[in-house]
Amino acid sequence: MLDIKLIRENPDKVKAGMKAKEVDCDAIVDRILELDKQRRELLGQTEALKAEQNKVSKQIPALKKAGQDTSAIFKEMGEIKEKIAGLDGQLREVVAEYQDCMYSLPNMPDDDLVPGGKENNEPLRYFGEPKTFDFEPKNHVDLCTGLGLIDYERGVKLGGNGFWIYKGLGAQLEWALLNYFIETHLADGYEMIMPPYMLEYQCGLTAGQFPKFADEVYKIANPTDDRIHYMLPTAEAALASVYRDEILTEADLPKKFFSYTPCFRREAGSYRADERGMVRGHQFNKVEMFQYTLPEKSDEAFEELVTKAENLVRGLGFHFRTVKLAAGDCSASMARTYDIEISIPSMNGYKEVSSVSNARDYQARRGNMRVRRADRSIQFMHTLNGSGLATSRVLPALVEQNQLPDGSIVVPEVLRKYLGGLEIIKK
Repeated sequence: MLDIKLIRENPDKVKAGMKAKEVDCDAIVDRILELDKQRRELLGQTEALKAEQNKVSKQIPALKKAGQDTSAIFKEMGEIKEKIAGLDGQLREVVAEYQDCMYSLPNMPDDDLVPGGKENNEPLRYFGEPKTFDFEPKNHVDLCTGLGLIDYERGVKLGGNGFWIYKGLGAQLEWALLNYFIETHLADGYEMIMPPYMLEYQCGLTAGQFPKFADEVYKIANPTDDRIHYMLPTAEAALASVYRDEILTEADLPKKFFSYTPCFRREAGSYRADERGMVRGHQFNKVEMFQYTLPEKSDEAFEELVTKAENLVRGLGFHFRTVKLAAGDCSASMARTYDIEISIPSMNGYKEVSSVSNARDYQARRGNMRVRRADRSIQFMHTLNGSGLATSRVLPALVEQNQLPDGSIVVPEVLRKYLGGLEIIKK
C-alpha cells in the first residue's frame, strides 16, 4: 500500500499518479484523508481518557486506606470506561474503512513512465531477426497436434475449455524448458523455493492481488471449517509473503528466489481467434524469479531480473523484444514493468513471455516486511518479481519458429541435453 505520509503531504501527486495509471482515485484519496484525520482524533481522545483512567485508578488505594468514600471515583471510572468503549467502537469502524480504502489504491508509477495504456508502451530493444519461411508455415496447434505433442481435445474433456494435455515428447519438451530455466537460475545463485499451491487470503492481499482480483482466482472451501484457500495464480503470490511480518537485517539482503509452480487463473480464457491452443489457459507452468532488496539497490535488482529474462529467451535462439510499459499498463501493485515479448509467427505479432516488475515498498507495506539498517533504523524492504519463464507461450513460439517444411521441429541446442541429445522432433 502507499505511505500515508505521502498521501497527507502531497495528495495531488498521488491523484496525478493514479490518473497516469488510468485510475480515477480522487474521491478515495480525499476519503482517506478524512478517515486518517478522524482516526488520529479518535486515538488522541481514547489515549487521553485512558491516561485519565489510570490516574484516577491510582488514587483509589490511598483513598481506601484513608477511609474515604470512593463511590464517586468508581462512578467516574465507569463513565470513563463507557466513553472509551464508545470511542473504541467508532475507531474500529473508521480503521476498517480506512484500511479498505488504503488497500484499494494502486501503487504509484515511477516518474519516468509515460501516462496512459498499452498504446503508449515503448519497445526498448529488439533481439535477433524475425523468422521468415520459404514454405507455408503452420501454426502451433497444427504442429503440436500433428507431432502428437499436445492433446487439446482430451484436455478439454478432462478439465474443460482452457486446458490441454502434454504427451510423449511434448511433455518431455515442456519439462526440458523448465529444467533449462531452473538450471540457469541455480547457476546465477538464486535459491529454489517450492511453495504451497494453496494459499491463505493474506498472501493475495500482501501481493496486491486482493481484494480487487479476489474473484479471479480458484477458491477452495475447507469442508470441516470456514477457512478458504485459493490456488496460486503465480508463485509471486507466495514468494511475496515469505517474510511477512518479519524484520531482516541489512546483511540478510538481497534475497534472491525462484520457484517452479503450475499457475491457476479463472480469467485466463480468451475468445480471440489468434489466441488458440495454449497461448492462454486456466493452468500453465511458470518459473518465477523474486527478490527482496534494500531500497537503494532496487533499480539494480530490476535491471538484473530484466537481463536474466532476456538471456533465457536469447538462449533459445528466438527473435524477441523488450518493452517498457506505460503507467496504465503496469499492474496495480507495480511501480514499473518491462515485458519480454516473443514473436509467434502465426499471430503476426508479439506475446509476453516474461513480465519483470518493481513493486518498490508497496508489497512490503501491505505485508509489514522491514529491514533493520546498520544505524538501527527500520525501513520497508523493496520487492521485485519476474517470469523466468512461463512456458505456455514459449513452447508455441518454439515450435513455430523452429518448424521445417515437413512439419518437424528443430530442438533448440540448449534443450537437447534434457532430451537425450534429440535434435529434431519428427512424426
